[in-house]
Amino acid sequence: MGCVGSSAKGGDRRQKKVRRPKPWKHTEVITKGQLKQMRDEFWDTAPHYGGQKEIWDALRAAAEADIHLAQAIVDSAGIIVQSEDLSTCYDERGAKYDLPKYVLSEPMNIKED
Repeated sequence: MGCVGSSAKGGDRRQKKVRRPKPWKHTEVITKGQLKQMRDEFWDTAPHYGGQKEIWDALRAAAEADIHLAQAIVDSAGIIVQSEDLSTCYDERGAKYDLPKYVLSEPMNIKED
């Protein structure tokens, strides 16, 4: 029960299905090696910005998995998916986790090394 315009409780938000991110372009053409370096740097520093390390680890596993496994990882970790592409998520304590596009998918303008 709730007021008109109120948001769903945590249990309902978790039912949002994970989907592949929409195609996107990086501001400049990058190589697969550069993309890997950007991703490694993000995942190495992400826990320092708040939230629980276990949730960051689960989000990384979900970001690197196929869509069905990603859904299972998110569900089992108790992650509340705000954006279906995993770009914005919350843990059960309310901590927010923002993931950049480049850790979720490859840009359309990527080139081989």
